[in-house]
Amino acid sequence: MNSFVLLATAIVCEVFGSSMLKVSNGFKKLLPSVGVIAGMGLAFYCLSLALTTIPLGTAYAIWSGAGTALTALVGAVVYKEKLNVTKITGLTLIIGGVFVMKLTGASH
Repeated sequence: MNSFVLLATAIVCEVFGSSMLKVSNGFKKLLPSVGVIAGMGLAFYCLSLALTTIPLGTAYAIWSGAGTALTALVGAVVYKEKLNVTKITGLTLIIGGVFVMKLTGASH
């Protein structure tokens, strides 16, 4: 499987796991808590597989940046958290940085 597909899978799983934290009520609700553990576990597994060919700095920058941006978007869309101009600017910069890291990582 392509390493960047594995990295994208890791990002989606991490965003899912992080989103489940919001509804796990401090790990007091079973299904969301299982979602956190499953999402994070699969995220780290896929990330570890992606690291076999993608440099650590590139993979981690993409994983953490994209995960942060997507989690913030999930917060805004699903949990109705407020986005203002400053937050949108920050998310735009993160997404731009992820794009640059992908470009530099693709040529490793």
